[in-house]
Amino acid sequence: MACQQPFFNPILPFTGAIQGALYEGKSITVSGRVLPGAQRFHVNLKCGSIGNPDIALHFNIRYEGFPSVLVCNTLQSSNWGSEERVHPAPLTQGANFTLMFLVNKDFYSLILNGSHFMNYLHRLPFSRVNTISVDGGVEILSIAFSNPTGTGRQNQKTSFQRKTRPQRCGASKAHLAASFSPGHFQAPPPYTAQPYIAVPYKNILAGGVYPGKNITVQGTVNYNAERFAVNLRFNSGVALHFNPRFNDNVVVRNSFLNESWGPEEKIGGMPFFRGQPFMLTIICDTQYYRVMVNGAQMFTYNHRHFLFQQIDILEVDGDVSLSSVQI
Repeated sequence: MACQQPFFNPILPFTGAIQGALYEGKSITVSGRVLPGAQRFHVNLKCGSIGNPDIALHFNIRYEGFPSVLVCNTLQSSNWGSEERVHPAPLTQGANFTLMFLVNKDFYSLILNGSHFMNYLHRLPFSRVNTISVDGGVEILSIAFSNPTGTGRQNQKTSFQRKTRPQRCGASKAHLAASFSPGHFQAPPPYTAQPYIAVPYKNILAGGVYPGKNITVQGTVNYNAERFAVNLRFNSGVALHFNPRFNDNVVVRNSFLNESWGPEEKIGGMPFFRGQPFMLTIICDTQYYRVMVNGAQMFTYNHRHFLFQQIDILEVDGDVSLSSVQI
Protein backbone atom coordinates (compact mmCIF):
# COMPACT_ATOMS: atom_id res chain seq x y z
CA MET A 1 0.00 0.00 0.00
CA ALA A 2 1.36 3.45 -0.92
CA CYS A 3 2.26 5.85 1.84
CA GLN A 4 -0.20 8.64 2.56
CA GLN A 5 1.30 12.08 2.30
CA PRO A 6 1.43 14.06 5.55
CA PHE A 7 -0.74 17.03 6.38
CA PHE A 8 1.48 20.06 7.01
CA ASN A 9 0.60 23.10 9.15
CA PRO A 10 -3.16 22.47 9.30
CA ILE A 11 -5.47 25.25 10.46
CA LEU A 12 -7.47 24.18 13.51
CA PRO A 13 -10.04 22.83 13.94
CA PHE A 14 -8.77 20.23 11.50
CA THR A 15 -10.35 17.06 10.17
CA GLY A 16 -8.57 14.87 7.64
CA ALA A 17 -8.90 11.45 6.07
CA ILE A 18 -6.81 8.45 7.06
CA GLN A 19 -6.36 6.77 3.71
CA GLY A 20 -7.00 3.03 3.87
CA ALA A 21 -8.28 3.31 7.47
CA LEU A 22 -6.26 1.76 10.32
CA TYR A 23 -4.78 -1.70 10.53
CA GLU A 24 -2.29 -3.49 12.71
CA GLY A 25 1.20 -2.01 12.46
CA LYS A 26 0.11 1.33 11.04
CA SER A 27 1.09 4.47 12.92
CA ILE A 28 0.13 8.13 12.94
CA THR A 29 2.59 10.74 14.21
CA VAL A 30 1.40 14.20 15.21
CA SER A 31 4.13 16.83 15.68
CA GLY A 32 3.54 20.28 17.08
CA ARG A 33 3.64 22.61 20.08
CA VAL A 34 1.27 23.23 22.97
CA LEU A 35 0.45 26.94 23.13
CA PRO A 36 1.74 28.67 26.30
CA GLY A 37 -1.77 29.66 27.45
CA ALA A 38 -3.55 26.49 26.36
CA GLN A 39 -6.50 25.32 28.43
CA ARG A 40 -6.93 22.00 26.61
CA PHE A 41 -6.49 20.25 23.28
CA HIS A 42 -7.48 16.94 21.75
CA VAL A 43 -6.62 14.48 19.01
CA ASN A 44 -9.44 12.15 17.92
CA LEU A 45 -9.28 8.96 15.89
CA LYS A 46 -12.77 8.83 14.42
CA CYS A 47 -15.01 6.41 12.53
CA GLY A 48 -16.16 8.88 9.90
CA SER A 49 -16.47 12.64 9.46
CA ILE A 50 -20.19 13.36 9.00
CA GLY A 51 -22.70 13.97 11.77
CA ASN A 52 -21.66 12.67 15.19
CA PRO A 53 -19.38 9.73 14.37
CA ASP A 54 -17.97 7.28 16.88
CA ILE A 55 -14.55 8.18 18.28
CA ALA A 56 -12.32 5.16 18.80
CA LEU A 57 -9.70 7.15 20.73
CA HIS A 58 -10.15 10.59 22.27
CA PHE A 59 -6.77 11.94 23.45
CA ASN A 60 -7.51 15.04 25.52
CA ILE A 61 -5.06 17.05 27.66
CA ARG A 62 -6.62 19.57 30.07
CA TYR A 63 -4.73 22.32 31.88
CA GLU A 64 -7.63 24.11 33.63
CA GLY A 65 -7.25 22.31 36.95
CA PHE A 66 -4.34 21.25 39.12
CA PRO A 67 -2.70 18.99 38.41
CA SER A 68 -3.14 18.90 34.65
CA VAL A 69 -4.65 15.71 33.30
CA LEU A 70 -4.67 13.53 30.20
CA VAL A 71 -8.06 11.95 29.52
CA CYS A 72 -8.47 9.09 27.05
CA ASN A 73 -11.91 7.77 26.16
CA THR A 74 -14.16 6.33 23.46
CA LEU A 75 -17.44 7.74 22.10
CA GLN A 76 -19.82 5.05 20.89
CA SER A 77 -23.41 5.69 19.73
CA SER A 78 -23.14 9.25 21.15
CA ASN A 79 -22.22 7.93 24.60
CA TRP A 80 -18.84 8.35 26.30
CA GLY A 81 -17.31 5.36 28.02
CA SER A 82 -15.22 5.27 31.18
CA GLU A 83 -12.32 7.70 31.24
CA GLU A 84 -8.70 6.67 31.59
CA ARG A 85 -6.77 9.47 33.31
CA VAL A 86 -3.08 10.27 33.72
CA HIS A 87 -2.02 12.89 36.35
CA PRO A 88 -0.19 15.13 35.65
CA ALA A 89 -0.53 15.39 31.88
CA PRO A 90 2.61 14.20 30.06
CA LEU A 91 2.97 17.56 28.27
CA THR A 92 3.35 21.03 29.74
CA GLN A 93 2.06 24.25 28.25
CA GLY A 94 4.49 25.64 25.68
CA ALA A 95 6.18 22.27 25.07
CA ASN A 96 7.10 20.86 21.68
CA PHE A 97 5.93 17.30 21.12
CA THR A 98 5.89 14.32 18.80
CA LEU A 99 2.93 12.06 19.57
CA MET A 100 2.70 8.67 17.89
CA PHE A 101 -0.34 6.37 17.82
CA LEU A 102 0.79 2.82 16.95
CA VAL A 103 -1.94 0.28 16.15
CA ASN A 104 -1.47 -3.09 17.81
CA LYS A 105 -3.80 -6.07 17.73
CA ASP A 106 -5.44 -5.37 21.08
CA PHE A 107 -4.51 -1.77 21.88
CA TYR A 108 -3.02 1.51 20.72
CA SER A 109 0.50 2.27 21.92
CA LEU A 110 0.89 5.96 22.75
CA ILE A 111 4.47 7.13 22.30
CA LEU A 112 5.43 10.67 23.27
CA ASN A 113 8.76 12.21 22.24
CA GLY A 114 10.15 8.75 21.61
CA SER A 115 9.04 7.27 24.95
CA HIS A 116 6.17 4.82 25.39
CA PHE A 117 3.89 6.09 28.16
CA MET A 118 0.61 4.15 27.92
CA ASN A 119 -1.53 1.62 26.06
CA TYR A 120 -5.23 2.09 25.31
CA LEU A 121 -7.26 -1.07 24.76
CA HIS A 122 -9.47 -1.11 21.68
CA ARG A 123 -13.14 -0.53 22.47
CA LEU A 124 -14.11 -0.20 18.80
CA PRO A 125 -12.59 -2.09 15.85
CA PHE A 126 -9.63 -0.06 14.62
CA SER A 127 -10.55 -1.03 11.04
CA ARG A 128 -13.46 1.45 11.31
CA VAL A 129 -11.15 4.40 11.96
CA ASN A 130 -10.73 6.51 8.82
CA THR A 131 -10.50 10.10 10.11
CA ILE A 132 -8.28 12.14 12.40
CA SER A 133 -9.26 15.46 13.96
CA VAL A 134 -7.32 17.96 16.08
CA ASP A 135 -8.51 21.05 17.94
CA GLY A 136 -7.64 23.21 20.93
CA GLY A 137 -4.62 25.09 22.20
CA VAL A 138 -1.93 23.64 19.95
CA GLU A 139 -0.24 24.42 16.70
CA ILE A 140 0.41 21.41 14.49
CA LEU A 141 3.45 21.13 12.23
CA SER A 142 2.60 17.81 10.62
CA ILE A 143 0.43 14.70 10.78
CA ALA A 144 2.35 11.83 9.20
CA PHE A 145 1.45 8.22 8.42
CA SER A 146 3.59 5.08 8.37
CA ASN A 147 2.49 1.73 6.97
CA PRO A 148 3.80 -1.72 7.97
CA THR A 149 4.31 -2.62 4.30
CA GLY A 150 6.62 -1.20 1.67
CA THR A 151 6.00 1.13 -1.23
CA GLY A 152 6.95 -1.35 -3.93
CA ARG A 153 10.47 -0.06 -4.21
CA GLN A 154 11.40 -2.21 -1.27
CA ASN A 155 11.12 -5.23 -3.50
CA GLN A 156 14.07 -4.05 -5.50
CA LYS A 157 17.40 -5.61 -4.55
CA THR A 158 19.52 -3.27 -2.46
CA SER A 159 22.73 -3.62 -0.51
CA PHE A 160 24.84 -1.50 1.76
CA GLN A 161 26.84 -0.37 -1.26
CA ARG A 162 23.95 0.22 -3.68
CA LYS A 163 21.02 2.26 -2.38
CA THR A 164 17.43 2.78 -3.47
CA ARG A 165 15.64 6.12 -3.55
CA PRO A 166 12.38 5.28 -1.77
CA GLN A 167 9.27 7.40 -1.96
CA ARG A 168 8.62 9.70 0.95
CA CYS A 169 5.22 10.05 2.57
CA GLY A 170 5.31 13.77 1.96
CA ALA A 171 4.38 16.75 -0.17
CA SER A 172 5.34 20.38 -0.35
CA LYS A 173 4.07 22.56 2.48
CA ALA A 174 2.80 25.16 0.05
CA HIS A 175 0.76 22.63 -1.91
CA LEU A 176 -0.86 21.11 1.17
CA ALA A 177 -1.38 24.28 3.17
CA ALA A 178 -3.34 25.80 0.30
CA SER A 179 -5.93 23.01 0.55
CA PHE A 180 -6.80 23.48 4.25
CA SER A 181 -10.15 24.86 5.29
CA PRO A 182 -10.81 24.95 9.04
CA GLY A 183 -13.56 22.74 10.36
CA HIS A 184 -14.13 20.88 7.09
CA PHE A 185 -13.29 17.34 6.11
CA GLN A 186 -10.31 17.23 3.80
CA ALA A 187 -9.78 14.61 1.15
CA PRO A 188 -6.23 13.25 0.86
CA PRO A 189 -3.98 15.29 -1.43
CA PRO A 190 -3.14 13.95 -4.90
CA TYR A 191 -0.52 11.23 -5.13
CA THR A 192 1.30 12.12 -8.31
CA ALA A 193 4.91 13.25 -8.35
CA GLN A 194 5.55 12.44 -4.71
CA PRO A 195 8.79 13.72 -3.25
CA TYR A 196 10.97 11.30 -1.33
CA ILE A 197 13.67 11.13 1.30
CA ALA A 198 16.68 9.82 -0.57
CA VAL A 199 18.86 7.12 0.95
CA PRO A 200 21.75 7.71 1.67
CA TYR A 201 20.38 10.58 3.76
CA LYS A 202 22.52 13.35 5.26
CA ASN A 203 21.53 16.49 7.13
CA ILE A 204 23.10 19.13 9.36
CA LEU A 205 22.42 19.15 13.10
CA ALA A 206 22.46 22.89 13.72
CA GLY A 207 24.39 23.54 16.94
CA GLY A 208 25.43 19.90 17.26
CA VAL A 209 23.97 17.63 19.91
CA TYR A 210 23.49 18.39 23.60
CA PRO A 211 21.87 16.74 26.63
CA GLY A 212 18.16 16.56 25.91
CA LYS A 213 18.57 16.59 22.13
CA ASN A 214 16.22 14.12 20.39
CA ILE A 215 16.57 12.74 16.87
CA THR A 216 13.76 10.58 15.46
CA VAL A 217 13.97 8.51 12.27
CA GLN A 218 10.89 6.72 10.94
CA GLY A 219 10.74 4.33 8.04
CA THR A 220 10.45 0.72 6.95
CA VAL A 221 13.13 -1.92 6.74
CA ASN A 222 13.41 -3.29 3.19
CA TYR A 223 12.15 -6.84 2.72
CA ASN A 224 15.54 -8.15 1.64
CA ALA A 225 17.56 -5.98 4.01
CA GLU A 226 21.07 -6.98 5.00
CA ARG A 227 21.94 -3.92 7.12
CA PHE A 228 21.45 -0.23 7.62
CA ALA A 229 23.19 2.43 9.68
CA VAL A 230 22.38 5.66 11.48
CA ASN A 231 25.48 7.78 12.15
CA LEU A 232 26.08 10.86 14.28
CA ARG A 233 29.20 12.33 12.72
CA PHE A 234 31.66 15.14 13.24
CA ASN A 235 34.30 16.46 10.85
CA SER A 236 36.86 13.70 11.43
CA GLY A 237 34.90 10.81 12.87
CA VAL A 238 31.68 9.13 13.98
CA ALA A 239 30.48 9.68 17.54
CA LEU A 240 27.74 7.02 17.24
CA HIS A 241 27.48 4.33 14.57
CA PHE A 242 24.19 2.46 15.04
CA ASN A 243 24.18 -0.53 12.68
CA PRO A 244 21.51 -3.28 12.61
CA ARG A 245 22.81 -6.33 10.70
CA PHE A 246 20.06 -8.74 9.76
CA ASN A 247 22.13 -11.68 8.56
CA ASP A 248 23.90 -11.69 11.94
CA ASN A 249 20.74 -10.74 13.90
CA VAL A 250 22.63 -8.10 15.85
CA VAL A 251 22.75 -4.32 16.32
CA VAL A 252 26.34 -3.05 16.39
CA ARG A 253 27.18 0.23 18.14
CA ASN A 254 30.59 1.80 17.72
CA SER A 255 32.58 5.02 17.25
CA PHE A 256 35.19 5.99 14.66
CA LEU A 257 37.77 8.13 16.46
CA ASN A 258 41.37 9.01 15.62
CA GLU A 259 41.00 7.28 12.25
CA SER A 260 40.08 3.89 13.72
CA TRP A 261 37.02 1.99 14.93
CA GLY A 262 36.70 1.24 18.62
CA PRO A 263 35.37 -1.92 20.30
CA GLU A 264 31.93 -2.97 19.08
CA GLU A 265 28.93 -3.23 21.40
CA LYS A 266 26.45 -5.92 20.35
CA ILE A 267 24.44 -6.92 23.43
CA GLY A 268 20.73 -6.07 23.52
CA GLY A 269 18.92 -8.07 20.87
CA MET A 270 17.49 -7.18 17.45
CA PRO A 271 14.32 -5.03 17.62
CA PHE A 272 14.09 -4.53 13.83
CA PHE A 273 12.42 -6.87 11.32
CA ARG A 274 12.64 -7.09 7.56
CA GLY A 275 9.59 -5.54 5.90
CA GLN A 276 8.38 -3.87 9.12
CA PRO A 277 8.07 -0.16 10.02
CA PHE A 278 10.13 1.33 12.80
CA MET A 279 10.57 4.50 14.80
CA LEU A 280 14.12 5.04 16.05
CA THR A 281 14.78 7.81 18.57
CA ILE A 282 18.25 8.76 19.77
CA ILE A 283 18.31 10.87 22.93
CA CYS A 284 21.52 12.52 24.09
CA ASP A 285 22.05 12.37 27.86
CA THR A 286 25.04 13.73 29.77
CA GLN A 287 26.90 10.41 29.93
CA TYR A 288 25.42 8.34 27.13
CA TYR A 289 22.96 8.10 24.24
CA ARG A 290 19.63 6.43 24.90
CA VAL A 291 18.23 4.59 21.89
CA MET A 292 14.47 3.95 21.69
CA VAL A 293 12.92 1.60 19.13
CA ASN A 294 9.16 1.78 18.59
CA GLY A 295 8.76 3.57 21.91
CA ALA A 296 10.78 1.13 24.03
CA GLN A 297 14.28 1.85 25.29
CA MET A 298 16.57 -0.81 23.83
CA PHE A 299 20.15 0.44 24.16
CA THR A 300 22.43 2.88 25.92
CA TYR A 301 25.81 3.87 24.50
CA ASN A 302 28.35 5.70 26.62
CA HIS A 303 29.82 8.81 25.02
CA ARG A 304 33.27 8.35 23.52
CA HIS A 305 33.39 11.82 21.96
CA PHE A 306 32.38 14.54 24.43
CA LEU A 307 32.67 17.65 22.26
CA PHE A 308 28.95 17.54 21.55
CA GLN A 309 28.80 20.77 19.56
CA GLN A 310 31.13 19.20 16.98
CA ILE A 311 28.66 16.36 16.30
CA ASP A 312 26.69 18.14 13.60
CA ILE A 313 25.87 15.60 10.87
CA LEU A 314 23.14 12.93 10.79
CA GLU A 315 23.46 10.13 8.24
CA VAL A 316 21.10 7.27 7.41
CA ASP A 317 22.36 4.64 4.99
CA GLY A 318 21.50 1.13 3.87
CA ASP A 319 18.47 -1.05 3.28
CA VAL A 320 15.63 1.15 4.55
CA SER A 321 12.92 3.39 3.16
CA LEU A 322 12.48 6.65 5.08
CA SER A 323 9.16 8.35 5.79
CA SER A 324 10.20 10.98 8.33
CA VAL A 325 13.34 12.41 9.92
CA GLN A 326 12.98 14.85 12.80
CA ILE A 327 16.05 16.65 14.08
